[in-house]
Amino acid sequence: MGNKQDTNWNYGWHRHPNASQPRRVEVGGSEGWHFGFNYTDWALKNGPFYLGDTLVFKYNSTPHPHSVYLLPSYRSFLTCDLRWAWKIADVNQGGGEGFEFVLRWWQPYYFACGEGGGFHCSNGTMKFPVMPLIHWN
Repeated sequence: MGNKQDTNWNYGWHRHPNASQPRRVEVGGSEGWHFGFNYTDWALKNGPFYLGDTLVFKYNSTPHPHSVYLLPSYRSFLTCDLRWAWKIADVNQGGGEGFEFVLRWWQPYYFACGEGGGFHCSNGTMKFPVMPLIHWN
């Protein structure tokens, strides 16, 4: 049997280069939070996200209003069921520096726009999930 020092236990865990410091991430990047952009795709390409990271939602309340809802479950996320969702930002909070949401807990977060009677979510674009990772320093 080989020496324990020869064993490489560093496989399988890859850290984001900025994992030790919380990031401030603008949702949608320069596109912001608007109708017709695939935010689930954006989240997959811009992750991973870590505990302590801040998501910034920037949107213009005119000509088409937007909001930010936090959905309570994966099922409500899939169906865009806003009945038990929490409105965390209304149509006026996305201007200027935007609305900030800190990923404080190790849990899945499901974000969606509740405007248009839920249509902005149900068309499949203005919603995305995030599961923040724990910093392993």
